[in-house]
This record gives sequence, structure tokens and C-alpha cells, in this order.
Amino acid sequence: MIPQTDTAASVADPRQIAEIEADTIADMYLTFALGDEEYGVGIAGVTEIVGMQRIMPIPDMPPYLKGVINLRGKVIPLMDVRLRFRMPERAYDDRTVIIVMEVEDAPVGLIVDGVREVREIPPGQIDAHMRGRDGARSVIAGIGRVGDRVSVLLDPPVLVSDEDLTLMRQSEGA
Repeated sequence: MIPQTDTAASVADPRQIAEIEADTIADMYLTFALGDEEYGVGIAGVTEIVGMQRIMPIPDMPPYLKGVINLRGKVIPLMDVRLRFRMPERAYDDRTVIIVMEVEDAPVGLIVDGVREVREIPPGQIDAHMRGRDGARSVIAGIGRVGDRVSVLLDPPVLVSDEDLTLMRQSEGA
């Protein structure tokens, strides 16, 4: 005979479930490759990952702002993260992808060499935040460690600066 259980006591409060899910998502990072290094962005800001598409160049932009794509009727400005970090340019291939994110209520596509995985990196496994020159915020939010793997965790609002967002918004209206 199967013992009876109090189902009301075994069911979690929906608010507790939402808090647990929010905490879990806050610790999840989409990792990607740039050259031989691994970088990551918080999964909460990622909308989708798409393969390379035809890019419409926009004149008078910094070299790392490659142009825009039309993704299901939505114009998405693209930033080549490799060029943003002053790494050598490389031809896009079948592993190159666009990580579409919402950064300060604006869609942005980050072009990266390839996606690796979604990993949970708890706050206790993230080394102290790094600072830019003169105490300015850095594009690096921290260094995440899981086992023997290290990921440079990026701060998307700093990666996509206010100036870049302004240029991108202007290009959408063009």
C-alpha cells in the first residue's frame, strides 16, 4: 500500500519557485569563443542565437559596428566583438554566430566566433570585478571559474557603450 502524503505541504509556493528560477537564471551564462579564449554574457539578456546573415553595412560607423540585419522584420544592429576588442579580423565561417541581446531596451547582435554552452557560474566562483582606467567601469564584469575552465564575463551595457547605442538607434531610423 502506498502511504498517503499531504500534497499541500509538498507543493512549493509559486513565489518561492519564481525566486529560485530568478536566482538560477542570474547565475547562468552563455559562453562563446573569440579566438582561443572563452567569454560569457548573462543568459537573462540573450534573446536568441542565429547564424550569420547578410549584413547591410551602415556608413560612418566605427569598424566594429558592422551594420544591421533584418531578423523577422526587426532591424538588429551588429557589433563584431572580436573587432571591439581590437583582435585581428577574421573571415566569418559556419561556426560564426550572432548572439541577439536586449541591452538597455535596444536589440543588439554580437558577432562571435562560436557559441560554446550555457553554464551556471555562482557568484562565489566569480573573481572580483575589474575596473577600467581611472575607476571607469570595465567591459569585464568578472572572471568566472568552473573546474579548470575560466570565462571572461562581460558587462553588455558597458560593452555596448552609450555612444554605440546612440549610433545604433540612429541607424535604425535611417
